[in-house]
Amino acid sequence: MLNLMRLEMKKFHLGSYVRGAIIANLVILGFLFMILFISKVEGDPGLENYEVALSVIDSFVRAVFIIFASTLIAKLIIGEYKFKTITLAFMYPISRKKLMVAKLAIVMLFTFSMIIISNALITTIFCVISDQYELIPDVLSSSLIIQHIPSVLMNAIAASGIALIPLYFGMRKYSIPTTIISSIIIVSVTSSNSGNFTLNDIIIIPITLAIVGLGIAYLAIRNVEKVDV
Repeated sequence: MLNLMRLEMKKFHLGSYVRGAIIANLVILGFLFMILFISKVEGDPGLENYEVALSVIDSFVRAVFIIFASTLIAKLIIGEYKFKTITLAFMYPISRKKLMVAKLAIVMLFTFSMIIISNALITTIFCVISDQYELIPDVLSSSLIIQHIPSVLMNAIAASGIALIPLYFGMRKYSIPTTIISSIIIVSVTSSNSGNFTLNDIIIIPITLAIVGLGIAYLAIRNVEKVDV
């Protein structure tokens, strides 16, 4: 399975997605500092303390990489069906189910690992700069970071499942734009902020969506032997 995943990653040149992830992190950092700058100019506390800041960082990161995951699904699966290149892959002496599991595992592992790494990287840079220039009227405590870690891990796991939901919409007509647009809609609904509150804060919602995503993946794998391409 690991060899198959490695071959798929090499075949689709997924190293470019890592570069894209780095650029996305820089954009998120820039956006966060822009919020701080605008809030200072207007005298409105945009990020009044580090608890809010860490929550906002996590929300931004999850939103970005759920959409990233949809582009991966579009490249690894939807595009292969759309352009019939999956036919050649299915001719190899490899189980179709095993091939699909490898593709979906790449999407989930990429999403999970990038959310964890990006959270750690962005939080570190943001907090160091904010503390140095006193951009947030608060003191970052180690207890807050320790409390935040389990939340980040759980959100990353849930996001890895949620990231699979666009597969359902993309596979209906093998549409790449539909795959990506559906992920944007999902992110918009679950991450829209109202008074520092999002639907993702209701723990049952991300868990349910993650289970739905895993269910969609299971159906895609289960029926792959019967699907004509």
